Amino acid sequence: MAFGDLLEQVGSTGRFQILHVTLLCIPVLMMASHNLLQNFVANVPPHYCSPHSNISQSHLSPEETLLITVPRDQAGKPHRCQRYVTPQWDLLANNGSSYLEEDVGDVNLQGCVDGWSYNMTEMTSTIISDWHLVCDLRSLKQMGQTVYMGGVLLGALLFGGLSDRYGRRNLLLFSNLLMAVSGTCAAFSSSFPLFCLFRFGCGMALSGLGLNTFSLIVEWIPTRVRTVTGTITGYCYTLGQLLLAAIAYFLRDWRWLTLAVSLPFYVFFLFSWWFHESSRWLALNNKPEQAVKTLQSVARFNGRHEEAEKIDIKMLQESMKKEMSCSHGSYTILDLFRTPKMRIMTICLSAVWLSTSFAYYGLAMDLQKFGVDIYLIQVIFGAVDIPAKVVVTVCMSFIGRRPSQSGSLIIAGVTILINVLVPYDKPTVRTCLAVVGKGCLAASFNCCYLYSGELYPTIIRQNGMGWVSMMARVGAMVAPMVLLAGDYTPWLPGLIYGGAPILSGVAALFLPETLGAHLPDTIQDVEDRESEKCGSEKTKPETSSILTPKEAMILQDTQSNLLKQAV
Repeated sequence: MAFGDLLEQVGSTGRFQILHVTLLCIPVLMMASHNLLQNFVANVPPHYCSPHSNISQSHLSPEETLLITVPRDQAGKPHRCQRYVTPQWDLLANNGSSYLEEDVGDVNLQGCVDGWSYNMTEMTSTIISDWHLVCDLRSLKQMGQTVYMGGVLLGALLFGGLSDRYGRRNLLLFSNLLMAVSGTCAAFSSSFPLFCLFRFGCGMALSGLGLNTFSLIVEWIPTRVRTVTGTITGYCYTLGQLLLAAIAYFLRDWRWLTLAVSLPFYVFFLFSWWFHESSRWLALNNKPEQAVKTLQSVARFNGRHEEAEKIDIKMLQESMKKEMSCSHGSYTILDLFRTPKMRIMTICLSAVWLSTSFAYYGLAMDLQKFGVDIYLIQVIFGAVDIPAKVVVTVCMSFIGRRPSQSGSLIIAGVTILINVLVPYDKPTVRTCLAVVGKGCLAASFNCCYLYSGELYPTIIRQNGMGWVSMMARVGAMVAPMVLLAGDYTPWLPGLIYGGAPILSGVAALFLPETLGAHLPDTIQDVEDRESEKCGSEKTKPETSSILTPKEAMILQDTQSNLLKQAV
């Protein structure tokens, strides 16, 4: 008997599993809200220097005040970071036209010594308007998102090991509480450094939530329904992007918005106490009595009282014999680079994951540049993931993983590069190209998880998926900082965001095709694999991968390992 048989015995996909997965998926809806929250709380409103004190006491209209206070930039719009040293009263009689930046001549200019005035039409307040993160401080906006992504990276490195040591349920409880408290504190932050500190905590909590949510899902459901369950969980994140747009539309104050996407985690924390710890984890951590009690509780919840009485420690140990014998392996990340083909494969996959995340967040985190209502474009950007994932799934099934992975990246890169050439006065064209690019990057993400899991051998698949996931988070951290280059060279960020997917799409062509191929079990299987000669060998039994006890370590539950790393 295997552990999967025990799951079937206690109810398979019974009432417990359905309720369990549903409750675990609800917080996933809000995870997207925190990932993309920066689009709204750091929305940059139109701004210009505040007028001189003697002007504020006059009876001029706002348009007249702006005319004699602020020069025009090269585009003919009020300059955002400069004003005249003295009010230019003569402009009131000069047909209502202001000096252009290059025509100021002897007119002296200065910075916004009296602060800024903001045109708050889209939101009533943002962190930009509250803490004046404009002009010389404008780079701090991107820094805030980078700090958040740094928290996501650290949380992934920290909470993964802690969950293996202290349990999935305990870390899930802690992550829910950390997200709730950090988000609440961020909403009431009195300064930008404090806001970044608490957002860093939110990023850590997000990783803990993702890792332990997927672990508890896949470790409590049978193998035959894990693919469907994983797909449903992924679409919950997609729906969360649409939910964020709706919440932000009705809550235009950044503090209330941050609070609204954080308070639900207090509720998630409370009902998370109901979750059962993974019996797999309990058994592998020398807690067989608790594992048996948990299995019996699940069986009774599913109405299988007779089956619950049959489960005992001996039955559990018999079913977990292989997992227990495999729990003492010593493979490390270094094994990903130890042999030539593993080295090439890991380097190419690292490029694919890094560039996918890099370009994805480069597009998704700068919605203002398209000149379209940010609430509408957030809905469009979220909705495009649905057909994109369907299309790439069909492509992977019929034309293969390699062309799907490479094609989605190259098409995404090309659309981003074309967008660089489109003038800013054509927002519809720019938005359409961006939506296609973002959809291709979402498709690339969908392909990444499956393709990488099929490429890495079973004995180090966890290490491989953990490595490439880390590379994705590095890409997400770097993405906001590239936008700063646009202050000096407007077309440079688009060139970088478009060039990276194209280069990684070419790198993906050096990966072997896995459609219809057997999963490799050992590193030697990867070295012996010939991507161009899989015709007749697919039907032959494999004789080259006779496993040692050490190499049989992680053969059980391949899909569980893949979904566990999917965040």
